[in-house]
Amino acid sequence: MVWKKPDDNASHPEPAPAPPRPAAPPAEPRRPDRATATIGPSIFIKGDLSGDEDLVIEGRVEGKIDLKQHNVTIGKNGRVRADVFGNTVIVEGEVDGNLFAQQQAILRQPGAVRGNITAPRVMLEDGSRFRGSIDMEAKDTAKPAAAGAAGSQPAAGSQPAPPASGAAAASGSAGAPAAQLHHTPAAAPVASGRASGG
Repeated sequence: MVWKKPDDNASHPEPAPAPPRPAAPPAEPRRPDRATATIGPSIFIKGDLSGDEDLVIEGRVEGKIDLKQHNVTIGKNGRVRADVFGNTVIVEGEVDGNLFAQQQAILRQPGAVRGNITAPRVMLEDGSRFRGSIDMEAKDTAKPAAAGAAGSQPAAGSQPAPPASGAAAASGSAGAPAAQLHHTPAAAPVASGRASGG
């Protein structure tokens, strides 16, 4: 009897190697959404500030801060004696000056503002301090207001724009007077200026 050695490949095929596991896609490097500059607690700046990035102020600034397209945050250690122009303005420290926000102004506890706030949306947290006026009038109604102040009459049947509803939460805790929301009719001039600290 002759034994024939069976062909290993024919009778018992070797199992095919398992396909390699797909590697997890490499994590994309984190890109900051926006660049942010910081003025540290030991820094004092006197003059005008402008730039093309968000700004956090933990030090002292006197002058004017003009970052209309970017966010400005005055940190808890920040002390600002300036008018502040920003997209969103957040105050956790102290500001003696007016705030002009394109989108929103936020006064957080324990922040304090002595000046006027002009923004479409305003939020005042409990425990914050505010002395001044708030103007939440939409940008498109500012032009008729200027025309009305010059003596022109509004179109027949037109009504003054109603104040923004639910956009401001005003609380006068921590000994501060309650914030006053002012709606200016189209024919009345809008007063502006620095509120005296006190």
